[in-house]
Amino acid sequence: MKLSFLDYSERLNKTLASADEPTIEALCESLLRAWKDGKQFFLCGNGGSAGNAVHIANDMIYGIDRKTGKGMRAHALPANTSILTCLANDEGYDEIFAKQLSVYASPGDVLLVLSGSGNSANILRAIDYANDHGIETFAILGYDGGAAKERAAHSVHFAIDDMQISEDTQLVVMHYAMQWLADKATSVNA
Repeated sequence: MKLSFLDYSERLNKTLASADEPTIEALCESLLRAWKDGKQFFLCGNGGSAGNAVHIANDMIYGIDRKTGKGMRAHALPANTSILTCLANDEGYDEIFAKQLSVYASPGDVLLVLSGSGNSANILRAIDYANDHGIETFAILGYDGGAAKERAAHSVHFAIDDMQISEDTQLVVMHYAMQWLADKATSVNA
């Protein structure tokens, strides 16, 4: 099969059409509550999903309220290579996100896990830590959703066996959330 851009975009559009809109809206509402209450938003993932976590944190810090500059307190847990390499070396790679949550997070904060497979041990540990400490858990997942689909309190699952489209869905959902929150900015920062 010869790949064309039209084929790729059609697969992406078909995947997005299967979106669980109520869970996406629940994510938006949870982020709005966290923003209004001064809570924190944590994101984590591996590989391309880690890059997406950094991108989304930027959108939430700056993009949702560019007029007043009072964005959300968002943190991409894969962003600091010194912390990641220290924790991976001393505690094991499985702990790189959960250990950061144990230092930074408080009850009422929100964690979003981004993953294609939903099976990486470090994101599962982050979900478990968050669930045990009053942090609301969300996941945006591809493939069959993996173990994260059941562990996260709220999962947006796109059943697509394609890592790039899976990663695209993460950004589409969160760019929607960014615009949804930006529309509410005046009520948060009035």
